[in-house]
Amino acid sequence: MTNIKLKVKKDDEVIVLTGKNKGQKGKVVKSMPKENKVIVAGINIVKKHQKADAMGKKAGIVEIEKPINASNVALVDPKDGKATKVGYKTLEDGKKVRVSKRTGEVIA
Repeated sequence: MTNIKLKVKKDDEVIVLTGKNKGQKGKVVKSMPKENKVIVAGINIVKKHQKADAMGKKAGIVEIEKPINASNVALVDPKDGKATKVGYKTLEDGKKVRVSKRTGEVIA
């Protein structure tokens, strides 16, 4: 796998574009650029059968968030709350920032 620069980062608010969770919003918990995937809080939850271990983990069925492809999520525009593409702009002081292509708003 090649190392791709993701336009969504940890703690970004994103909206799911395709799949069973289409239209749902969530916060990016983890970004995995090498795999081109992200884990979003409350999205793509699956049930997993888990064994008990010596570290104190309980046995049973647990729900975990699985990664989804980064191309299936879009950043939420900070101004109007809709999906937007991400662009980059250099400020006067030479700092490179992400901007919303939809409204031109700077993304923190």
